[in-house]
Amino acid sequence: MSQHIRRHRRTAAVAAAAVGCTVLAGAWFSTGPASAGAITGSLYRDPNSQAARWVAANPSDSRMPVIRDKIASQPAAHWLSSFNLTTVQSEVSTFVGAAASANQIPVLSVYEITNRDCGGASAGGAPSLAQYQTWINSFSAGLGNRPVIVILETDALALQTCLSASDVTARDQALATAVQTIKAADSGARVYLDGGHSAWNSASDQANRLKAAGVQYADGFFTNVSNFNSTANEAAYGRSIISALNGLGTSGKHQIIDTSRNGGAGGDWCADDNTDRRIGAYPTTNTGDANIDAYLWVKPPGEADGCSYTAGSFQPNLAYSLASSAPYPPTESPTAPPTTPSTTPPTSTPPTSNPPTSNPPTSNPPTSAPPTTPPPTTPAGGACTAAYQTTNSWPGGFQAQVTVTAGRAAINGWTVRWTLASGQSISQLWNGTLSVSGSSVTVKNLSYNGSLAAGGSTQFGFTGTGSAATPALTCTSP
Repeated sequence: MSQHIRRHRRTAAVAAAAVGCTVLAGAWFSTGPASAGAITGSLYRDPNSQAARWVAANPSDSRMPVIRDKIASQPAAHWLSSFNLTTVQSEVSTFVGAAASANQIPVLSVYEITNRDCGGASAGGAPSLAQYQTWINSFSAGLGNRPVIVILETDALALQTCLSASDVTARDQALATAVQTIKAADSGARVYLDGGHSAWNSASDQANRLKAAGVQYADGFFTNVSNFNSTANEAAYGRSIISALNGLGTSGKHQIIDTSRNGGAGGDWCADDNTDRRIGAYPTTNTGDANIDAYLWVKPPGEADGCSYTAGSFQPNLAYSLASSAPYPPTESPTAPPTTPSTTPPTSTPPTSNPPTSNPPTSNPPTSAPPTTPPPTTPAGGACTAAYQTTNSWPGGFQAQVTVTAGRAAINGWTVRWTLASGQSISQLWNGTLSVSGSSVTVKNLSYNGSLAAGGSTQFGFTGTGSAATPALTCTSP
């Protein structure tokens, strides 16, 4: 999971939405208007999660009460990331069976696709797509006819930079077949495909990727796994994807948002050393938004990204940092803060404030620490300004973030320009449209982040080769 290599390294995604009207093990999947999307019911908390085991083993640790009450007490996704054909069916059956006995809905994050993470920090998965299908068959056999949310292959659609055109087609077919296999085996399964996140691919691009990979057979898509973008930005991005899917003839799809670490600052992809990260909304199916089926903790809080600790390992200092200043969960069942209601078909209207706060990692995430002092904002011509910040650097390359801010009046579109330093080039850019002529760089807004209210802002990011020199930016608006 490179997330972009963002890593979730061992993070995966959970999914589920519902379209049938089925009552199974105390969970209700509805099709009518619902303030909580298409799913209602209690999510399953694994008593054997890494966080729960740490709490049980460290009763005298001063951090224990916070980790127990704010993290271990909450449901999180169960990851399936080790390729083992002989044990997957029994592992799945045991986990889903325990949830059914508790009359709760389990979340499974499937992370087994061939060429996973493009060979990055979370490399692995099935040796071939044929063996992947065999694994999916065994996984599906373990579900039984029980309710479950399946997050299917984080990064598999948003991250395809290492794949040839034929490889992309083969992966799309494998995912479409996987969705249909799971749904055929378990009528209570709600399956979601990879939607990336709001600071990565454009909504239209992601919608096309979802359609090619069989989202028409699934219940929807998930976003923000192991990322830090705000719930408001992810919801707006999701509405744009849904609108784009409607235009492609694929309607009725819903979103799931990972809120495990989006309650604090954004910035560089790795959270292992970032003390400004916070847990976001507690997991719930009561989202208050008909487009969003659940807020889930797909990336279990406290599990490392892999830059300072082993990826996926539970680190109590990281868990405590994420949770120490967060509010305590509700006494009864977790509920999430209100979000923008969306009871009618979404439109492509872009968000006007609270821009995405984190950048997707590159296919080879750097390990050096980003600078602590951002460069000063550069005034721009026209009605906007642009501020540049190097968020990470490594030998021969760097990652940067640009914040575009409207002036005293609202704007509808923006363009940022600068000149590359000697030896610099841009290898990847997200949240904007890039054009380069010689050393002159031009970045224009996408459809969903061009309209900004007075004083509102948005961000785009990119990775480059060469030195991390700070350029002089200009920003103009039509």
